[in-house]
Amino acid sequence: MTASHLLGDTMDLDFLKPLLERPGPWASVYVETSRATEDAAQIQKLRDRAVARRLVDEGAHPATVGAVAERLRTEPASGSPPGRALFATAGEIVLDLPLTTAPPGVETMWSSLPHIAPLLHLRSDEPACQVALIDRTGADLELRGPLGMEDMGRTEGKTWQGRGHRSLPADRYEWHYHNKVENAWEETADLIATELVRRCPQHGTLLVLAGDARERKAVRDRLPPQLRSNAVEVEHGSRAPGASTEILDREIEDVRSRYARERIRSTLDDFRRARGRPGEHRAGSVDGAPGPAAEGVPAVLEAVREHRVATLLLGLDAADAGRMIWVGPGPYDIALGRTEAKNWGIGRPKEARADDALLRACVAADSEVLVVPEEAPGPAGGLGAVLRWST
Repeated sequence: MTASHLLGDTMDLDFLKPLLERPGPWASVYVETSRATEDAAQIQKLRDRAVARRLVDEGAHPATVGAVAERLRTEPASGSPPGRALFATAGEIVLDLPLTTAPPGVETMWSSLPHIAPLLHLRSDEPACQVALIDRTGADLELRGPLGMEDMGRTEGKTWQGRGHRSLPADRYEWHYHNKVENAWEETADLIATELVRRCPQHGTLLVLAGDARERKAVRDRLPPQLRSNAVEVEHGSRAPGASTEILDREIEDVRSRYARERIRSTLDDFRRARGRPGEHRAGSVDGAPGPAAEGVPAVLEAVREHRVATLLLGLDAADAGRMIWVGPGPYDIALGRTEAKNWGIGRPKEARADDALLRACVAADSEVLVVPEEAPGPAGGLGAVLRWST
């Protein structure tokens, strides 16, 4: 387990949205993919056979078993991540996700919902962040996530050739030229800020501004309040060709670590203030009044049905996570028992793990998920939520 997992993680689940588009049932497969030994090819063959055999034993459809087997067979021979997660239904691989941590062994499941809960421990890491490397001519944009850096292109503004200095000009002609340069930069700063707003629409996006100090501040000042509050300036970084990124990389990783720790601390503080007496399985309370938190399976399920979950809290070894509940085709079709499911109008309900059902609802509702650190006092049973509003 990595250090970040011990600290806890806040995870954005947007990458799972393709799983909402299919009714299932689902084959979920987690495998280790490293190839550090000479007999790696033979190990891979044995692994692939084990996956297929387990899915068949669990009752998976032959076409879906075949799709999984074919995808594993064509796994690239090099450059693989530590592990992979496959989600398949109706003879098709819907998601093939690289993992930042290798699974402890082969894991398969044939179930009504995709078994996505292990991703919280095998894929999550320090938060992804948008990086803008800024100078007076534009910005280079990067997305840094659990699996490294992705080049997101650049934003270029209008440039004016010449000195373009910032000191007081000697005469009005130089003043006019200086004004042209400054106006061009103002337009460029507007373009960069607009592009960052487009790329960082969701609540809680971490934005790192690097490059020239004056230009960083100008871009930050143009951001809307929510995004500006999540923007951090770092001292190093240059757009110059061949410029070293070593110090900038360290600064960005430090920023991501601090940001993750602060969000975790803040979320758990909100939960503890709002939940009322510890262990009470109901919507939380402050001074006896309903509050914006829920604790335990019944209260969290109720909040899910009402689309009120802002952040789902899951302990690493949550006792309630594997509890079987009943679900329907919609992400908010969720109930404690079969009779209750029918009372809610869920036709032909099916059993599912509580954590998978709740995570599916969080994907649909654009909610976040917090993996509660082992050393932190979290919800009773390891399952709770910070809510968007009180009832």
